[in-house]
Amino acid sequence: MSTDSCFIRFTSKIDGIELPDKFDYPFYYDPTPLALIAANELKDYLKNQEDWVHNFGIDPEINSLVIGKMFGVLVVKNEQGELGYLRAFSGKLAGGNHHDKFVPPVFDMLKEDGFYKKEEAIVNAFNAEILAFETDPLFLNIKEELQVLKKQAQESIAQTKIDIKQAKLERKKQRAESISMNQEDVHSLLKNLSNLSVREQFELKDQQKYWHYHITSLENKINVYDEKLNALKLERKNKSGKIQAQLFEQYLFYNQNLESKSLGSIFSETPFQQPPAGAGECAAPKLLQYAFQHKLTPITIAEFWWGDAPKSEIRAHEQFYPACKGKCEPILAHMLKGIEINENTLLQNPGLGKSLEIIYEDEAIAIINKPFEFLSVPGKNIKDSVAERMKTLYPEATGPLVVHRLDMSTSGLMLIAKTLAVHKVLQRQFIKRKIEKEYEALLEGELKTKNGNINLPLRLDIDDRPRQLVCFEHGKLAQTEWELLEIKNGNSKVRFKPLTGRTHQLRVHAAHPLGLNMPIIGDDLYGKKEKRLYLHAAKLSFYHPINRQWLTFELKADF
Repeated sequence: MSTDSCFIRFTSKIDGIELPDKFDYPFYYDPTPLALIAANELKDYLKNQEDWVHNFGIDPEINSLVIGKMFGVLVVKNEQGELGYLRAFSGKLAGGNHHDKFVPPVFDMLKEDGFYKKEEAIVNAFNAEILAFETDPLFLNIKEELQVLKKQAQESIAQTKIDIKQAKLERKKQRAESISMNQEDVHSLLKNLSNLSVREQFELKDQQKYWHYHITSLENKINVYDEKLNALKLERKNKSGKIQAQLFEQYLFYNQNLESKSLGSIFSETPFQQPPAGAGECAAPKLLQYAFQHKLTPITIAEFWWGDAPKSEIRAHEQFYPACKGKCEPILAHMLKGIEINENTLLQNPGLGKSLEIIYEDEAIAIINKPFEFLSVPGKNIKDSVAERMKTLYPEATGPLVVHRLDMSTSGLMLIAKTLAVHKVLQRQFIKRKIEKEYEALLEGELKTKNGNINLPLRLDIDDRPRQLVCFEHGKLAQTEWELLEIKNGNSKVRFKPLTGRTHQLRVHAAHPLGLNMPIIGDDLYGKKEKRLYLHAAKLSFYHPINRQWLTFELKADF
């Protein structure tokens, strides 16, 4: 691949478009005009290209496994001062790492004569040998024979114990009837009955020994197989570990000063110590790597999803997304060293100039209206929050004031406890699901049904916090009732009643294809960013912690 093969000149007019002063903060940004133009040109190419075939799930004529893909563009300036852009895809595309008009991978695991393929062949040989052991007909026959024998033994011993029990009852009956017999006959009878009891116990023990011997013989044969199998698996594990460690060292990432750092070294400085699966294969590191290696100056970046979303994630076709934090944040921290980057707006206090409205208060509680883009509790970098404001407002209060939380972007009703005792009472109500909450939201699109129930279990996306995934295997129960309130300007206003309280539950249940398949307007994680998230906690019902009166507070959304 020649130096210029990946440098693509704009076909669209870019005259007069001002270059950004700083590079994009890659984890939270809006694509710049130049990045949008480059992305649109790439989208046009993807719609019309015939260079390769990949099933993104948007072409009904392709009948292979559907794999949506993240694509990225990086606007760059070459040494001659010309503007152009680079293209990249995450992972593999059409089963390969190399495609014309796209930057190469940081390390090519698919290279036929490369180290990984050679080592992979060794591991595959272990896999084949292990499979041969596990599917050996003799081994399988012995295992099957053992199961049959154990069942026979169990049934035989169980029947013998039943017979012994029945015989015992019969002997008891005979003893009871011996009262009319003479002493000599009684003595003889009791002796015979005693001998029968002893003989039965001996016969049971002999039977148990018989089955134990034959079962143990088969188990010993299986153990010989298992020992060999476990030894092979351990050898495979050790070999795989060495390959993985070596692989991490093959991924060398550069910055603008051409300082290199391996994948293993980068992640050794993180709490996880080990790189997650797929680290280094995302579009952003590929783009920056090529730019630095070919003396191209990065100007601005954008990444978008193309195709159907994975079942667990929420990804919309053609929509822009920031770089994932779990895989990319440590890598990009090294790669962008020395480059002036836009400020992370998430570190700015969103609560500046905003006030908290008190809806109700008495000696025990308060109900407030939390504005959107306002923290419920102090964050890592921003302390201004409902909790901090309440401390100032109620300096004599004891215990934690905040009983429950709302997402920073969500507005609406929050319950405040003024004493520790009150807080404990209200917490118990939450734990026992005695407290009822309802939300109002505005969704992108028109719903065709009036109401329903969503049951999609959720778990944290550890590679892209704080995003949540739908996961039927490891996710926690998450249930939401919903009702359509009205269709408004092509959008749907709904009432949500969460039956559980998972992080981002309503946002995911709204956006996920197995939910309503309509993201809440303004959802910057699962939809598109707008001036606000159109989600509002509109109703709150609970038992007063002192007088036990059932209270309901309502505050309709202003959208």
